[in-house]
Amino acid sequence: MITILVLIALVALIAINVPIAVAILAAALTGVIIDNGVLGLYDAALAIFDGATSFPLIAIPLFILAGALMNTGGISRRLIDFTSALVGFVRGGLSMVNIGVSLFFAEISGSAVADVAAIGSVLIPSMKKKGYRPTFAAAVTSSSASLAIIIPPSIPMILYGALSDTSITQLFVAGIVPGLLGAAGLLALAYWFAVRYDLPREEAFSLRRLGRAFISAGPALLLPVIILGGIFGGIVTATEGAGLAVVAALVIGTLVYREIRIRALYEALIEGVSQTAIVMLLVATSAVLGLYLTQSEAPQNFSRAIVALTDDRTVVLMLLNVMLLFLGMILHGAAAIILVTPIVLPLITQIGIDPVQFGIILTLNIAIGQQTPPVASVLVTACSIARTDIWATTRTNLPFIGVLVALLLIVTYIPSVPLFLVEMFYR
Repeated sequence: MITILVLIALVALIAINVPIAVAILAAALTGVIIDNGVLGLYDAALAIFDGATSFPLIAIPLFILAGALMNTGGISRRLIDFTSALVGFVRGGLSMVNIGVSLFFAEISGSAVADVAAIGSVLIPSMKKKGYRPTFAAAVTSSSASLAIIIPPSIPMILYGALSDTSITQLFVAGIVPGLLGAAGLLALAYWFAVRYDLPREEAFSLRRLGRAFISAGPALLLPVIILGGIFGGIVTATEGAGLAVVAALVIGTLVYREIRIRALYEALIEGVSQTAIVMLLVATSAVLGLYLTQSEAPQNFSRAIVALTDDRTVVLMLLNVMLLFLGMILHGAAAIILVTPIVLPLITQIGIDPVQFGIILTLNIAIGQQTPPVASVLVTACSIARTDIWATTRTNLPFIGVLVALLLIVTYIPSVPLFLVEMFYR
């Protein structure tokens, strides 16, 4: 009963706009003190230290910094130019470019918010000038950025892998096929909209223009090859790959494109530090919540309650998806992962769900949550750039959210889709 009250208090604090990390720490410490007295604070302090110093989590600030360096170093702009030369001749080509560039960008930054901020600031104004509705421009940018977090590397996957002791490399590999399927769905839907509303084409296809854009973007296109090739080839860990991403982005932006100056580097570092502080504060405080939930045996009790209701995997997965979709609507992605993972992990293990598959399910639910108000962090960012109303954009965005939901159902009930490459290379 106390555990339920602690969790209700946590959600209530978040609902009244208490900073999420503060809400998590306040609720968790209250539970620890009730169960163990003031002496429990010693264990809480150790949990905070251990939670914030986990080696795999070092990848998070490094990937965030890599994304900031890409944006200031001219890498993002050249990726946009190359993708535009490749598919811009198709009707509604800028929406195709938007989706394609999001996939490229996410392969280096791992962050949907960084993706929509970097890509949206360039493409949304361009789409509006070409006659695209502002709500459509914001919806395409937002949905493609959220889809991109299941394509490696992915900060939500790193966070889940660290909390669940699941191989981050296998999670990255498991995201490849679903990510490509989702991208195909978004591209098909964008083309349908383009035909229906007679959206404009860009310049006619030119092999010469494509060649120039490819040469200019060549160093940028090598980034995902270097990073993901190193991780999947077993040459570097995910954390070391994140460090490699920073070095590569810095070298390309400074020595090849020569666009990173001292001032730009300072701004990129400030942006990286700011985003990292938010995530790592959440991680540190979540360790106290995990400590309390473990001591109160909440995960085991939750598992017993669900199994007593049903042990059918199909029904259990449906219930988990409903719960995750709801939490995704009211919590930021990192907070939802932190809250859910320690509670449901014993359950998915008990009924035989692969932790890697569940990691992709959880990440997709987070992606959908980034599109659904009231929180909708990625959608809000896109709307602020496009200067559109969030509810009007949500109505336009519903078909794109439908693609993400369809992908979620495929990943949930056809395990071979996310696990095919994992089984082939690692098991």
